[in-house]
Amino acid sequence: MNMTKIGFLSFGHWQNVPGSRVRSARESLTQAIDLAVAAEEIGIDGAYFRVHHFAPQQASPFPLLAAVAARTSRIEIGTGVIDMRYENPLYMAEEAAMTDLIADGRLQLGVSRGSPETSLAGYEAFGYVPAPGETDADMARQHTALFRQAIDGAGIAAANPQMTGRDGVLPMSPLSDGLGERIWWGAGTRATAEWTAEQGMNLMSSTLLTEDTGVPFDQLQLEQIERFRRVWAESGWERTPRVSVSRSIIPITDDESRHYFGVRAQVEGQDQVGHLDGGLARFGRSYIGEPEQLVEQLATDAAVAAADTVLITVPNQLGVDFNARLLAGVRAVGAELGWDREPAPVG
Repeated sequence: MNMTKIGFLSFGHWQNVPGSRVRSARESLTQAIDLAVAAEEIGIDGAYFRVHHFAPQQASPFPLLAAVAARTSRIEIGTGVIDMRYENPLYMAEEAAMTDLIADGRLQLGVSRGSPETSLAGYEAFGYVPAPGETDADMARQHTALFRQAIDGAGIAAANPQMTGRDGVLPMSPLSDGLGERIWWGAGTRATAEWTAEQGMNLMSSTLLTEDTGVPFDQLQLEQIERFRRVWAESGWERTPRVSVSRSIIPITDDESRHYFGVRAQVEGQDQVGHLDGGLARFGRSYIGEPEQLVEQLATDAAVAAADTVLITVPNQLGVDFNARLLAGVRAVGAELGWDREPAPVG
């Protein structure tokens, strides 16, 4: 096992319906902060948040990430992922640097072209339209390139000699050292993973790949990871990249988890293949069951074995207490698989 870090990934849903413990945007945000604090106390390594627009989910991530940073001291904080079609790269560079400074270098930003969404070309309402002959994916990559140049301190705007006493170009301010090495690309295909390696970004792979070759999901994801690492080595990057995979892992440990997920534990366990964005996509299975069963099942997951970080997708509408117990259960499962470390002191 290469696994060294366990994080959680929250999609930040809220809904004012019976059974939901997250009924408003405010509750979604405050509970996200509280869950990150609880996860740090348990010994979980990362608190990651999904970003969606025009939906009852968390959107602009930096206020939330800064709030989590101010309430924690050890846990990584990040996104999975920011849709770069919607972003002003330079304003995002300022927000990211300031958040990382508050976090003392704990920011891990997952970015990508984004996923199918509730709006039709919603990024155009934000003022971003692909140039003639280009796609929205091209635009997302261009935004990402400019963002990365900005956080690395490249000259961006011409200096005003009357104010600065010199000519030349000015970098963004503030900057946060090392942030450029903590940018991840959410790759949905093997080819995109290779492109990610060429760009020198870490690889963030999820429970959905937008291609299907007929092999089990973990094997397809393993091939994606192997291609990424091969191209990374060929590209000559000096640092060791990070690779994350996301999994739905729900230990059945008490009456409440059995009530919500006990039936699903009897029927889950297979990949799903469906149509998405005009092509076939393969979805990874959910792991639901008694802890001993989960240890056996996860031990055979080839992609989990190949990655260094696993992100646990949490059912955030069940509230902080439920998800804190879930994460404690996952940590115990991870201990059996060799993922576990002693939690660092908090405070």
